[in-house]
Amino acid sequence: MPLPPAPTGRASRLSSGDLAAKAPAKTRKSTGPVIGDVSELALELEPTQIAASAQALQRMAPASAKPARTQKTAAKPAKATTANTPTAPAKYTAADSAMPASKPAKVRKTGSGVAKLFVLDTNVLLHDPSSLFRFEENDIYLPMIVLEELDAHKKGMTEVARNGRQASRTLDALVATQESQLAQGIHLDATGQKGATGRLFFQTEPLHYHLPESLPQGKADNQILGVVEALRQRHPERPVVLVSKDINMRVKARALGLEAEDYQNDKTLEDGDMLYTGMLQLPLDFWAKVGKKVESWQSGASTCYRISGAITQQLHINQFVYYEAPGENSLFARVIEIRDKTAVLETLKDYGHQKNNVWGVTTRNREQNFAMNLLMDPDVDFVTLAGTAGTGKTLMALAAGLTQVLDERRYSEIIMTRATVSVGEDIGFLPGTEEEKMGPWMGALDDNLEFLAKGDGGNPGEWGRSATNDLIRSRIKIKSMNFMRGRTFLNKYVIIDEAQNLTPKQMKTLITRAGPGTKIICMGNLAQIDTPYLTEGSSGLTYVVDRFKGWPHSGHITLARGERSRLADFASDVL
Repeated sequence: MPLPPAPTGRASRLSSGDLAAKAPAKTRKSTGPVIGDVSELALELEPTQIAASAQALQRMAPASAKPARTQKTAAKPAKATTANTPTAPAKYTAADSAMPASKPAKVRKTGSGVAKLFVLDTNVLLHDPSSLFRFEENDIYLPMIVLEELDAHKKGMTEVARNGRQASRTLDALVATQESQLAQGIHLDATGQKGATGRLFFQTEPLHYHLPESLPQGKADNQILGVVEALRQRHPERPVVLVSKDINMRVKARALGLEAEDYQNDKTLEDGDMLYTGMLQLPLDFWAKVGKKVESWQSGASTCYRISGAITQQLHINQFVYYEAPGENSLFARVIEIRDKTAVLETLKDYGHQKNNVWGVTTRNREQNFAMNLLMDPDVDFVTLAGTAGTGKTLMALAAGLTQVLDERRYSEIIMTRATVSVGEDIGFLPGTEEEKMGPWMGALDDNLEFLAKGDGGNPGEWGRSATNDLIRSRIKIKSMNFMRGRTFLNKYVIIDEAQNLTPKQMKTLITRAGPGTKIICMGNLAQIDTPYLTEGSSGLTYVVDRFKGWPHSGHITLARGERSRLADFASDVL
């Protein structure tokens, strides 16, 4: 076949690299690479040479397959060097990857960057069975030893066993929807959890890792650490994070150079100091700023004020506000209405005065007076009291309960319960009925009833004290939390003591027992948490305080000053 005439002039000095630089897209993507170059040559050839070259190239293009293959082969290196997508490392193969085998090099990206791969410890699932759906767009990896431990903890009637069974059912439901995609990862939103857009991976093969020889290889924690190490080596392009509630596990992971975190989703607050206190101090220039716009009127024995301004953005329903300035009248009020940019404040009843005593008890400080207003208000169905030892939480709750049960007949009886978490070693099984078994846990109840039975300090005699104690005891029932599920409390005054030791799930179980006409009081000290894995930020008491904030039929007060004794107050400060 005759070759086309050689180009003359400037066209003869153009190299193939120059042509590729002039039109790289056309040269690489054209299905007819030789014919596609005619338009480039035409820019430099003479008109007579253009026609001759075009005819010759058209004659040789259909029959010449080899040049086309040569052109395509030459184009591949150029495509590889100009591609923007990352390529897989050599160690990623479908044979040794627990991630999708069809696309081992593809890393799923989200709006915040590369999706993380979280390796969950067993205690995370036992603490929160719904933790699988709490990692948003990130992926989750479950080692085989975690499934083994989960199976070992599913027997029994404890809260841990119930959580283990729930976690197993959740995993079974996810696998059933996408059993054929087990190797590629199961989509976590398959069962309707729209907030979880990541995938769940199981360990489907042995992973090779190297840990220090000093670590026992058969221990479950060390096996999980080995899985994290193997995944980090296998997937260097994405963060691999161990999530565990075990502090020592996280410390060992960091000592080995692995990234580890605590399970944060169960924490209502990161910092316990940010907990809603239920009260707000008004600034010293409050009346100067809003005094001219304040509306006031009388509502029964209380005075109401309608205020406006920027301060209303900080207020919640049933929040207490106070104004104290030297030489001026003080204001103690509660927010009863918030509408647009205005709020209505209602003055409080002074339970610190002897004429307003509650079962012989008078409040001794500002916070106690706020709490007593909540306890005695029939429109407030849920009250939470937090404070250190000796602030009067149990005493005020019992005094308000006895007054409303025996004097005002507002409730039929008092039901008292608490979390049976001991401070030290367990003393074993307790004999007797349910109330007798709960007796040792209710020492605080006995101490306060002994004080309340004295009344106003008179001496009614032995018979009178005995009759009073019998009457009080007949209206107080001590119940165990273990038998609360399925019950409904009608017209009861329920006191939940030591609520800081309850998990959010247990707190939900107790509060949802309330029927018509029932009032629930939760009390606790967030500095005395004895339940494992619970902190100030994840306690059930913190959870309900934050969730009920601003509801018109609930209120919260953090009691600050102890009134037990000077010894107890000093010990709380220095110990």
